[in-house]
Amino acid sequence: MVKQKIVIKVQLMNTTKARSNAMKIAVGMLGVESAAIGGNNNDQIEVVGDMDPVILTNLLRKRFCRAELLSVGPVEKKEIKKEEKKEDKKEEKVVPCSCPPYYAYPAPIPMCVAYPCEEPSPCSIL
Repeated sequence: MVKQKIVIKVQLMNTTKARSNAMKIAVGMLGVESAAIGGNNNDQIEVVGDMDPVILTNLLRKRFCRAELLSVGPVEKKEIKKEEKKEDKKEEKVVPCSCPPYYAYPAPIPMCVAYPCEEPSPCSIL
């Protein structure tokens, strides 16, 4: 499939908890590369990736009851370049380990050992 940008308007996304639930649903789909909340009232989800927009809209409808697919179109080249630049900046740095070269084990716990007596015991069973 081809990368596409999908914009879905979801009603009842008034709280941050509802927005995070909508983002979890959007990001949980296979093929999603990025997702963002936008719109005038933060009631739109913009998703970029190669997935089926109808399935995503139906998943959002199950949770929020009202989800409207506003637009589906190809991804602009500017957005792709921005994502590539962000990936280049996220180079992993190698941090040397600050652990000591040895591991100090805890001191051993002393154990009590009972030695048998040499005197005869008054018990006749033994």
